[in-house]
Amino acid sequence: MTTAPHVPAPPQGPGVQPPFPAPPVEGRGKRTGWAVGISIGVVVLFCGIGATAVIGIGATANGAYQERARAAVSSYLNALRDKKYDEAYNLLCDDAQTDESPAEFRARVSIEPTIEAYRIGKLDLLTGTVPVDATYGDGSSAEVEAYLGVDSETGAFEVCDIGE
Repeated sequence: MTTAPHVPAPPQGPGVQPPFPAPPVEGRGKRTGWAVGISIGVVVLFCGIGATAVIGIGATANGAYQERARAAVSSYLNALRDKKYDEAYNLLCDDAQTDESPAEFRARVSIEPTIEAYRIGKLDLLTGTVPVDATYGDGSSAEVEAYLGVDSETGAFEVCDIGE
């Protein structure tokens, strides 16, 4: 004789306690709403802090680039004004030094009008140029562009050319 598998008894009638407590239903939506709201608040807070940090880093980097570009252009123009041609040549970018020897550079700049005074504008990061309001020794003035390059070894700005 084979025994039949155990078949559970039918459920009892109304009013019978289940063998486990039923999960609470009251307040579930409110707790879920609070959890979602707090989570969104934390995400917004961290995104806001991150965005602020990125903007701050960008502003600081831009200020540093502007300062470094002004220093490079000033050093170069001051060396030319003071007729320190070897120093000015050493401040040129690598490409400009490759295109022109120190003797050729000295011969070229010694016959060009000397910039006696100048006002340096803001570096354009897209073109790598800096506008310069130049006043020459004869009293004439012009707006010229300083074309900058970056030294491959030091990362410093260097003047490649001054042109109108």
